[in-house]
Amino acid sequence: MRRHGPRSGGWRRGVGRAAVIAGGTGLLTLAAAGTSSASVASSAAVAVSTTAAQRSAATAGARLAGDGPPGFWYGTDSRQVAVSGTAPYSEPVFGGSYGGYIGMIGNWAHREGCHGVLVWSFANSLQANTDYFRYHKGVGTGVYWFMGGPGVDPHYNGTASEAYTWGQDQARWTLADIAGMVHSGHRRVPLPVVFMDIEIPGNAPAYTPAPDNGWNSVYTSSCSGRVRVRYVPVALDRADLNGFANYLTSQSSYKAGVYSAPGIWRSIFGTGPDSQIPNTYEWTYASFTSRLSHRPYGWCLSGTSTCTRFFGGQNRYSKYALMWQWSGGGGSVNGYGDFDQIDGRRMP
Repeated sequence: MRRHGPRSGGWRRGVGRAAVIAGGTGLLTLAAAGTSSASVASSAAVAVSTTAAQRSAATAGARLAGDGPPGFWYGTDSRQVAVSGTAPYSEPVFGGSYGGYIGMIGNWAHREGCHGVLVWSFANSLQANTDYFRYHKGVGTGVYWFMGGPGVDPHYNGTASEAYTWGQDQARWTLADIAGMVHSGHRRVPLPVVFMDIEIPGNAPAYTPAPDNGWNSVYTSSCSGRVRVRYVPVALDRADLNGFANYLTSQSSYKAGVYSAPGIWRSIFGTGPDSQIPNTYEWTYASFTSRLSHRPYGWCLSGTSTCTRFFGGQNRYSKYALMWQWSGGGGSVNGYGDFDQIDGRRMP
């Protein structure tokens, strides 16, 4: 989730998502079928610093009750967030159970050889899975794929059938990466929804050479960063999404989900029929805040009128409205990382 998540076209945190793979002990290779594997740097090589003020805040937060109402969980995603103490683990800063971790399993630009980074915390994944499998708390580890639109497809020809195939390819690589992670003896992925990260990252060369990830422009080649045509039909964007979702659900037990936000979604899919995804799980980063003094409760920030906003025809009352990245996304910086709220009652 490039959580930089462009609200206005610029990635949410500059390149705050951490242009590194953080976490774990040692290196993990995420193997994509038929391709060279991607080496992921371990947390041993990534200094995770916690200031005295952060430690104090975390200690105070541990005394809080955690997320609510019952069935909601706090969690984190992508870049490693320092989770201290012993199992069962507590959510940093706010307390309560550490309810889940969502990491970037793959990146279209990395797969195409454009040097796009992957962002994964082995430590946070282990902690989330420990809480889930051993203590029956939270949802465990989940994954998202940083998705490329039709305009970065190396075989782009302007047809919906090719866009659909490009979506299928990305789903196939996603499932291969999940299988490679599990079979190598590393973390399991119990969260039953795989998210397509669909956004407009802006100028973020560590992640992608295409500022719009190929959703609104066609590039001269996947890695060139040079626009050939500044237009992609909405029908092709939707075919790309459909190809991914249909392949994923037909070839695995995972459900399809989307990570995005209302403004970005409209800029890609418009407001017509192709923009509607009423039966697809959603993870939104709107609204977001850099201030941690008002933590979420039941899809709204406590003590404020700020509530989450979903997209594609859904709202926070929809049965497929599943997750909210309420801080760390959309360009917000909070000094810790990405914080999420998860409605475990809606988990398939």
